[in-house]
Amino acid sequence: MRWRGTGDLGGQAVPRPVVVLVAVAALVYAADVISKLIVVATLTENVPVPVLGSLLRLDYLRNPGAAFSLGADGYTVVFTLIAAAVIVAILRMAHTLASRRWAVAFGLLLGGALGNLSDRIARSPGPLRGWVVDFIQLPHWPVFNLADSAICCGGALMVLLTVLGVRPDGQVERGRDAGEIPGGETGAGEGCGGGTGAEAIR
Repeated sequence: MRWRGTGDLGGQAVPRPVVVLVAVAALVYAADVISKLIVVATLTENVPVPVLGSLLRLDYLRNPGAAFSLGADGYTVVFTLIAAAVIVAILRMAHTLASRRWAVAFGLLLGGALGNLSDRIARSPGPLRGWVVDFIQLPHWPVFNLADSAICCGGALMVLLTVLGVRPDGQVERGRDAGEIPGGETGAGEGCGGGTGAEAIR
């Protein structure tokens, strides 16, 4: 018996890449939205709260710019449109994914982009011009949020997969004739072989 949206691995259900993408994006989005709601409800803007001394502080800021409090007011609509374009691009190519690792990478990007886009749309000063809630502060690093972290992790994973030769279509540059992907994925995106590469998922 096999559930819709899953593959089969020796009788064990294995999620298809698109299912992995949606699940990762949903988890990231939920964590980002919930964390921001808690921050807005419990913290005072521009009043840092030490968590681990000077190593980690919660510092509630409203950011009109890009990720990690970069950019400046006046370009908020531009950042909003860029985020929307990224989301549309990921959704359009989701059905072509045959690699679960790439699905995780795109899921991180999608969830993070949705999290910050929600702020742009729903928060003041108005739709498409809303300021993003940032609150995580590390030493010598711009203040950021969980969505920013997910976007960076997704981008880093994409770079790593590219270096390893793993493609979104499930093929691998090395050993392409065998159709095997290091770590067990096959060219079809289902099943698991005896690949020797390390898992790229963080």
